[in-house]
Parts: sequence; C-alpha cells; structure tokens
Amino acid sequence: MTMTTGEVREMPQIKSVDLPTGATLQYAEQGDSAGRPVLFLHGFSDSWHSFEPLMRHLPSAIRVLAPTQRGHGDSSRPERHYRPADFAADAAAFLDALDVPAAVVVGHSMGGTIAQRLAIDHPRRVSALCLVGAFHSLANSKAAQELAGVIEQMEGPVDRDFVREFQKSTIIRPVPQAFFETAVQESMKMPARVWKGVLADMRDDFSFDLHKIAAPTLLVWGEQDGFVPRSDQDAQLAAIPGSRLRVYEGTGHAVHWEQPERFARDLMSFMEEKPN
Repeated sequence: MTMTTGEVREMPQIKSVDLPTGATLQYAEQGDSAGRPVLFLHGFSDSWHSFEPLMRHLPSAIRVLAPTQRGHGDSSRPERHYRPADFAADAAAFLDALDVPAAVVVGHSMGGTIAQRLAIDHPRRVSALCLVGAFHSLANSKAAQELAGVIEQMEGPVDRDFVREFQKSTIIRPVPQAFFETAVQESMKMPARVWKGVLADMRDDFSFDLHKIAAPTLLVWGEQDGFVPRSDQDAQLAAIPGSRLRVYEGTGHAVHWEQPERFARDLMSFMEEKPN
C-alpha cells in the first residue's frame, strides 16, 4: 500500500502502561492498530509531545507509538538507571506490552542513542531505523559534556529561563509558539536530579558496537545542528552497514520540529523501500 502524508488525523490517544522493567510510561498512540508500527523515541528532556508536529503529517495507515521515556514528562521518575541499555530495555518491554513483534524505530538526539542500543540489544525488534540528529557517541560529545557541566551545578528547581534557552538552542527555523511553550512545559516536569542522572548515565560508550546494527538505517541531520556535528554522521555512516544520510539545509538539531512535513515524506519513502 502506498502511504501518503497530509491526511486529516484524529487526535492521538494518550495511555499509560506499567512495564516489568519497573517503569510506568505514558504514551501516545495514533493510526490504524493493525497498521505498520512505528516507535518514536524523543530526545533529552522532551516527551511524546515532541512528535506532535510530525504526527499531524503521518498517514493513518501506520500505527504511531510515541512513549514518554523514563524520568521524563508524565512517566515515572526512578532514582537511578538511566543508561542507554535501561531505556532500550524499556522500549523492548513497551513493544512486548503492546504485542508488537517489531517496529520501525525513529530516535531523535538522545532517542537516537537509545534506538541504536535497542537495535544492537534487540535486533529482531527493529525492522528499520531512522536516526535524527543522533550522536555517534554521547560519551565523546563536546556539547553533551558542556551541558552536563552546567546541569551538575543546578541547585533546587530547574530554572524556566534555562529550559527555554536550552530548547531554543535546538532550532534554527521558527516553530509554532504554542508548540514551543508545550516543549518548555514538558521539560519543566523533569526534576534536576533526573537531568543530572540521565546525562551522567547516558555517557556509556558503545560506538564500537554500531557495526552490529543489521536494520536498514537512515540518518537525518540538520546542517546547522549546534549539538551534533557532521563528523558524528560520517562516523555513523562508516560504522552502520548500509546506512545513508539525508541532510536538511538551513535546519537545526530538531529536524522534526522545524520541517515536520518534509520529514514525514522522507520517513514514509524510507519505509516504503523496505518490506513490511
């Protein structure tokens, strides 16, 4: 079936699921429950709302599954266990809970790191992989190290102005103001201890395992990304067999915020190249 974007969509259903990993995840589900499943993994401090602009452009023929990951938004916030492997275990358990044998996995930024780990640890669960503004290694990322240095100094509640500037720094093109305010509000839900815990635990370096990724892989990167350099994309291209890169000119780190309609078309084209 040929999938087209731009359809009028119903509002996503917001649900919650308890996982055997100990996490309780809020998630958004949209589209045909019998359609091809696509799992969306958001970036640091975001939530399922991060994919709202994109979801408006996705066809009803696919089953959109967008969880808010542990520590974030309205999901549970454990005291520890924020390594990529912990998030990947949640993702696999989430697919189990929804009786999804395998899914196309789309990960943005931190979500890209988790998607890589999922594809390595649970290869049969990932039918195709799309990494958006993804790091080759968070452990070796200068931007992540600088952000961690700032956050480690946090005392008390997270400052809204800091959150606003952090989210603003991820984009080059304008996004709807109401959506931007939602993104800020969702980030404010994450307590300082989780900001610190995630950035500390996500430094696990498994870049030497990227060659194990067997799923067809598309890299998407904004040429004005201030967090992830082009060199990270080149390193992933060299490491992940058969991977390819699509560059968005005049676009920042949050490609799916800045160009949601174009990204939806590219994602659907990528999915149509592969068997269901």
